[in-house]
Amino acid sequence: MAGQQFQYDDSGNTFFYFLTSFVGLIVIPATYYLWPRDQNAEQLRLKSLRRVHGRCLWYRLRLMKSQQSIVPTLKKAALLFGWAVFLLLAYKVSKLDREYQEYNPYEVLNLDPGASLSQIKKQYHVLSLKYHPDKGGDEATFMRIAKAYAALTNEQSRQNWEQYGNPDGPGATSFGIALPAWIVDQKNSMLVLLVYGLAFMVILPVVVGTWWYRSIRYSGDQILINTTQLFMHFMYKTPNMNMKRLAMVLTAAFEFDPRSNKDATIRPTDNIEVPQLIRELGNINVKKKEPPFCYPYSLKARVLVLAHLARMDVSEELEEDQRFVVRKSPALLQEMINVGCQLTMMANSRGGFHAPRLVTIENCMKLTQMIVQGLQESKSPLLQLPHFEEEHLRYCISKKYKVRSLQDLVSLKDSDRRSMLRFLGEEKYDEVIAVLGSFPHITMDTKLQVLDDEDSNNITAGSIVTVTVTLTRKRMSEVFEKEQDSTPCLTEEAAAAATEEAGESSKTKTKVWQNKNKAAKKTTKSKKKKLTKKKATPAPAKAKQANGNVAGNEVAAITAATAAAATTTTTTTAAAAAALVVKEEEEEASDKGSESDEAEANKDSPSERDEDSDKQSDTEVDEMAGDDEEEWEALQQSIQRRERALLETKSKVTHPVYSLYFPEEKHEWWWLYIADRRDQTLVSMPYHVCTLKDTEEVELKFPAPSKTGNYQYSIILRSDSFLGLDQIRPLKLEVHEAKAMLDNHPQWDIPDTEEEDEEQEDSDGIEESEDDEEDND
Repeated sequence: MAGQQFQYDDSGNTFFYFLTSFVGLIVIPATYYLWPRDQNAEQLRLKSLRRVHGRCLWYRLRLMKSQQSIVPTLKKAALLFGWAVFLLLAYKVSKLDREYQEYNPYEVLNLDPGASLSQIKKQYHVLSLKYHPDKGGDEATFMRIAKAYAALTNEQSRQNWEQYGNPDGPGATSFGIALPAWIVDQKNSMLVLLVYGLAFMVILPVVVGTWWYRSIRYSGDQILINTTQLFMHFMYKTPNMNMKRLAMVLTAAFEFDPRSNKDATIRPTDNIEVPQLIRELGNINVKKKEPPFCYPYSLKARVLVLAHLARMDVSEELEEDQRFVVRKSPALLQEMINVGCQLTMMANSRGGFHAPRLVTIENCMKLTQMIVQGLQESKSPLLQLPHFEEEHLRYCISKKYKVRSLQDLVSLKDSDRRSMLRFLGEEKYDEVIAVLGSFPHITMDTKLQVLDDEDSNNITAGSIVTVTVTLTRKRMSEVFEKEQDSTPCLTEEAAAAATEEAGESSKTKTKVWQNKNKAAKKTTKSKKKKLTKKKATPAPAKAKQANGNVAGNEVAAITAATAAAATTTTTTTAAAAAALVVKEEEEEASDKGSESDEAEANKDSPSERDEDSDKQSDTEVDEMAGDDEEEWEALQQSIQRRERALLETKSKVTHPVYSLYFPEEKHEWWWLYIADRRDQTLVSMPYHVCTLKDTEEVELKFPAPSKTGNYQYSIILRSDSFLGLDQIRPLKLEVHEAKAMLDNHPQWDIPDTEEEDEEQEDSDGIEESEDDEEDND
């Protein structure tokens, strides 16, 4: 009877196969993910960054860590040991004999397949004399020989061998368990039971429970859930937060509490050193009794952050804690921005409470810049550069140079820059220029449209507006001594300064501009009177010619006026007056020419007018079809681009940030959003651009206002690492009234005859179904 038979591995052969596979499944992936990266490549990368980032704190810490760390060596040793065990097991398996193989009676009798019956009997006789037990042979070998002889000579045995592979017929199916037999031995039962209980009832639940307890405490960005709830409470409670209040909320995070985070520490020496720092810093709201701002961990973290912004020296013990707090702060501020965006969306959708003000979210972004660069809000952005101190700023802001920002320093000529920075030596000056050249210079190209609409350029009330912003990053060194674009993106400081200067100039120079305008008006009026007296009525042909050349003459006149404006003020006024006179003459000629054309057109026959109207309608239809095709192609490209963006996973490693006091290597990231600065509200949620290496395209979507009219928004780009590189670009929005919903459409009109035919068909179908039911009955 055929059946099933399970048996453990008595010889231990299959257990080695199982063990080899198990070790290979662990060692091979572990080597891929855990093998230390090439230290030479990292050293070469650090060497290439040495000229620019050599003075940065994170760079010096990275060099010390690479020299002192023994973790890569331990990883290599563990992985090499695992590979040694794997190769040893593989060698052991290769030397094992095959225990299970196909039964072949010809091999047992040492005969070639297809041997004759006489050869089989002769070989059996020879082997029987040799292996018969009565002759001193091996009984097991003789039984195999007799079995093979019977399989080749007995008809029934031959059929069993050919059909089942065994001369005895179908046997039990054997399943080998790749575990040694001593595991189920009664002598070892207690030991095996103890190991199983320890592994599956103690170790596994502890590991899973620890992982689960940790995972439920943290969000997807590895921020404590309690910290997120704390930020939401205070942003809901205080929609308008100044920088001091924001620093207090930031340092109250539970990441700095030793009870919630083991990396945070409270030292006995804090009772002496922290009060000393408080006295040096001044007023930091120490007496505020509002929890958790009055807790020791929050007060210590706030003091360390403010000392970092003031670039104060602290003791070695506090320096380690300060690096921990500073390292955690950018991620916590990003979480605070996310919380502010969530509250804003909730307020817009539900109402009932005040959303965080725009200034609160922007203060979070500014505080991130300040922490990365270790600068206070009131300090000059020039202090981000090496070798710049407070006493050196007086050379920059002098009346001769008026350098207050990084852009002003870049726009100077090299000779003026060298003269201004004469307090630096040659080596220090070269280092400053190298660092300044590594700073980013971002250009923004914007495109406003309404996707999935018939007219993508027409913005109607309530439609979803898409602003496509193309960001292009270049180095500051590429814009040295180059003029800025004709429509540059202004920084906040530059925009404010330009507004103030414009106001002052309009107040002080109003009379001058009025005099110039009056002079221009007088000259144009006097010349116009003279020309109108002398001018005669032109012929129709000449009028047509004048009308055709208006555009060229206008361009020539404007070009001449522009060229003249570059010389002196007097020639500017004269050229402008001449240009206006010429333009007015040509406008009059064009008006007369158009009138004569209309007169001639009125003389045409009705058939010619019909042909012209047909041609015009055909051209309009062709133009509309071409526009539709272009919009369709643009829509398809946008969809494909979004699909690729979803499928592609871009690296967040962009460009290392030059930061003198930040303890960890940071990469350039940006925030891009649209805001209404008049109402201090967010129009679109901030998009965190983390993959900008050279060029990045970002789509910002927001609903258009429900009321028609003109709206003035701002597209704002903010860095999370540098001070003074934020950009603001105006965005004008003209909202039209939405199209009315159609109540009737020609395709919906069904003639009465068709309705009657359909009703008749329905009635006929009902009668036929009733007749069929009667027949079935």
